[in-house]
Amino acid sequence: MPLEVGSAAPRFALANQFGETVDSESLVGGSVVVFFPFAFSRVCTDELGQLRENLDLFDAAGVTLVAVSVDHKYTLRAFADANDISFDLLADFWPHGSVTRAFDAFDAVHGYAERVSYVLDGSGTVRAVVSSPHGQGRPISDYARALGSVEAAL
Repeated sequence: MPLEVGSAAPRFALANQFGETVDSESLVGGSVVVFFPFAFSRVCTDELGQLRENLDLFDAAGVTLVAVSVDHKYTLRAFADANDISFDLLADFWPHGSVTRAFDAFDAVHGYAERVSYVLDGSGTVRAVVSSPHGQGRPISDYARALGSVEAAL
């Protein structure tokens, strides 16, 4: 079960695809934290490509987009380079899935992140949840609707 709307999101600090630490405290003004199973998988590649193509939607809402998987930072760097991804891809590699677990987005049976995204306001409160079943990407239209909830809170 994902975190509930209105709950405080866990704090975190993870390395991005460049090895730089990104912590939740630096995501001022709101953020969208996208959990995804694996870089280079078909659905994840398509889904993150859709996010890349619609960055203006997130910029217009004044939120920072970050995506988290249990992949290693080197895998995420190769994935970002191959797919022209400019937003931060965060490696929850070790301890395996610790941040993903804290966000109740870890599939313990398969060992990867579930497809769940959290729209957070500037204080780290969950304002909306966007999710989809395994094997299906989250539609951009769901993000557009969810971003209204964080814009209203700002």
